[in-house]
Amino acid sequence: MTKQLHLRLDDSIYEALVEYNDETGSSVQDSISSALMQFLKAQNKSEKPENAGFTFIDLFAGIGGMRIAFEKAGGHCVYSNEWNKYSQQTYFANFGEQPDGDITKVNENDIPDHDILVAGFPCQPFSIAGVSKKQSMGKATGFEDKTQGTLFFDVCRILKAKRPKAFMLENVKNLCSHDKGRTFNVITESLDELDYEIFYKVIDGQMYVPQHRERILIVGFDRKRYGKNVSFDFTLNPVEPKPLMRDILETDVDDKYTLSDKLWNYLQAYADKHKAVGNGFGYGIAKPDGVARTLSARYYKDGSEILIEQKGRNPRRLTPRECARLQGFPDSFKITVSDTQAYRQFGNSVVVPLMSAVAQLVCAKLEELDKKSAKQKADKGKEIEKRRCST
Repeated sequence: MTKQLHLRLDDSIYEALVEYNDETGSSVQDSISSALMQFLKAQNKSEKPENAGFTFIDLFAGIGGMRIAFEKAGGHCVYSNEWNKYSQQTYFANFGEQPDGDITKVNENDIPDHDILVAGFPCQPFSIAGVSKKQSMGKATGFEDKTQGTLFFDVCRILKAKRPKAFMLENVKNLCSHDKGRTFNVITESLDELDYEIFYKVIDGQMYVPQHRERILIVGFDRKRYGKNVSFDFTLNPVEPKPLMRDILETDVDDKYTLSDKLWNYLQAYADKHKAVGNGFGYGIAKPDGVARTLSARYYKDGSEILIEQKGRNPRRLTPRECARLQGFPDSFKITVSDTQAYRQFGNSVVVPLMSAVAQLVCAKLEELDKKSAKQKADKGKEIEKRRCST
């Protein structure tokens, strides 16, 4: 839903706004909306709650799935960044703040200090095909040489500048095998070069929601603070009883979500064609007592990967609210955009309860490491004082 607002602007303000829009390629509406959200964010800016155990930043934030997870773990978000304007709208509706835009234009030194960096960074091709003079001479190159030109570089430069105690990164399972494993090697080598002890694991979200969704999680702890003798275990406790599709379905669904005869006939013909040549491509009917395929950002196109059977009718696609539930978002989460944008947003998001469970593990480990570090400092102080008194 959108509302119309008529504004009167002085000529000088209007001319400056038009000039700004010409330079940035944005619309007047987007510029004013962004300015208003920034104004409201400033008015609503809150201090760190007394009961918050740590601070974190939310990069490539999407609609805030990771933020929900780390707030549930006891954290306070001090900065967020997301370039998509529709995701910004959803983020603002639910958290009262609009994330910063283009991360590549953000000065890393302007980002607030924080304990944990959280990022669901996009997987872009890493430009390592061109061999530099240093490489040809057998000399090692820094992470900037290896990751420049990718959005992962922005994660690296923020880690280097702000040195948070820990980070948690999320990406698709195929990150491990992308470019025959070279992409993942660049990532792990870069994080190691930044002096972080890293751990990673591919985890399936169906432990917490009725959806088969495998994602890789990469967790790191600052070796400059805690040394190299750091261990971390991704052991998680699945939800019991196991979540099923029927648990997330709405009872009263609008007819608009039922597939038209034309679309349903097309999907069946498409599936039959590929089945005839031995391929597994085709639509998927989610069983009420089972789990769904992976929800994707393309779900808005035809909903073919997750369809719900209807007695005596064509199957239907999930509603946006059902997609939210499939990703573990609470029903209190506000959906303020069109169905098309909502499908894209939830398809690009994370399984919130899975992220919450891992966030709890990360926070527990940090608490353990901080206590150990504090004890070591205290013991060292006592030893120095003892030596001083004995001389």
